[in-house]
Amino acid sequence: MYGKSQIGNAFWWSDWDIRDGVVAVKSTGQRLPFGPRFLLICLNWLVYYFCMEAWRAASFARKGPKVAFVPHRPRPWYFIWPALHAAGGRIVSRPEDADLVMCFEDATRSTLPSAPANKVTMNFGCNDVSKSRVAEVFEAVFDYPLHIDPETHSGPMVEKSEINGAHDGQVVIGPKTPREGFVYQKVVDNRIGDDQVEDLRCLVVGSHIPTSFIKRRPLDRRFINANCEVLLVEPDSYLTQGEIHKLQAFAARMNLQWGAMDVLRDRADGRIYVVDVNKTNIDPPIALPLKDKLKVTKQIAQMLRDMTGVDG
Repeated sequence: MYGKSQIGNAFWWSDWDIRDGVVAVKSTGQRLPFGPRFLLICLNWLVYYFCMEAWRAASFARKGPKVAFVPHRPRPWYFIWPALHAAGGRIVSRPEDADLVMCFEDATRSTLPSAPANKVTMNFGCNDVSKSRVAEVFEAVFDYPLHIDPETHSGPMVEKSEINGAHDGQVVIGPKTPREGFVYQKVVDNRIGDDQVEDLRCLVVGSHIPTSFIKRRPLDRRFINANCEVLLVEPDSYLTQGEIHKLQAFAARMNLQWGAMDVLRDRADGRIYVVDVNKTNIDPPIALPLKDKLKVTKQIAQMLRDMTGVDG
């Protein structure tokens, strides 16, 4: 039914291509400069990864949920991988043998397979996380826009690629002729102080937003995923109950049962804006302290056990 692609190559480093000082992720095309900062990020992540490997080894002696992924199997840097193994679970190749079946494809737009019957499933309806789709659903749920018409707008606006995870945003001045494959959005003033910006990354599990990360970085790197500080926070410490309910409705409209939403609060109008949705999220953020990485992983692992009714 789903083919061998859900198993995938066990040698996950084969997903990387290093050429001319640039590391490219083959599945997404994302490119990262190979240098001291990249190596530091890798070392930071490897400490967390070795903790996850210890949990994975211990999972063989526990009864945890069995999860099948279609059409692709996640690599260790995707958050579902450590969360599953922290739950004492394991990956199975056949959906009929699974307690949970997740549609997993790291692509902005996808043609999704049909969800298997009589199984707990995730993300089978989440086939479009493009920036234009996010803005469309956001306006429908929140009743105020993020999208801007670049040909009629006068003044600064954000220009960014439709592609998920590109981190190529820049502030441009309108009116201007739109570039193909790009969207144009309101410049959300998410500054704290004069020289930093702050994002809120909300995790989505089932119909819940169980926890969030506050991410801070310099203003001149506002569109780059290079945080100088990350804090683990409860959603209601940053959001009102009304905002949480709207975010849950937004996730439901996107058919997102697993992933993350990036939320900015504009300090001028006080409103929140969902600027990105990731259905194959790479979390926890690198800059989060290790003790909090382990804490949030165990928290989400328990939610996976509760969802599937398998708690070993």
